[in-house]
Amino acid sequence: MQEEMYFEDFYPGQKFNSLRNYRVTAREIISFGQSYDPQPFHIDEGAGENSFFSGLCASGWLTAAIVMRLRVESINVKGGMICAGVDEIRWTYPVRPEDKLRTESEVLEVRRSVSRPGFGIVRSRTTVFNQRDVTVMKSIVNWLAPLKNA
Repeated sequence: MQEEMYFEDFYPGQKFNSLRNYRVTAREIISFGQSYDPQPFHIDEGAGENSFFSGLCASGWLTAAIVMRLRVESINVKGGMICAGVDEIRWTYPVRPEDKLRTESEVLEVRRSVSRPGFGIVRSRTTVFNQRDVTVMKSIVNWLAPLKNA
């Protein structure tokens, strides 16, 4: 496990790559779709074939959840990565069964929190790629990191 990081450990331009690729399965696409996003192209392969996507594809929200996991595994924030808001999220290409996802994150900005004196805010951009290096999702998020001596 990586060493825990504090606000002072982050700086603009710093980059983090996921420590592994995540393989998406048809079973988890369908299960997530049935539970949280029951649109035909997320829960039925046949219906997916006749949809805009021409096949079964993951909900963008499943992709976002996988990205969160990969981010947390690759950026070990002391006390956890507490989200302070999402500025942008874009799903740019369908995620299919057996796709292998990886992330590249870059710190865009760091600033001390005014409302939470013991924390700083880290703003980062994450780009998500499949095994063919096609961008499938982009996001800009803000998260809290504790100050070392707060």
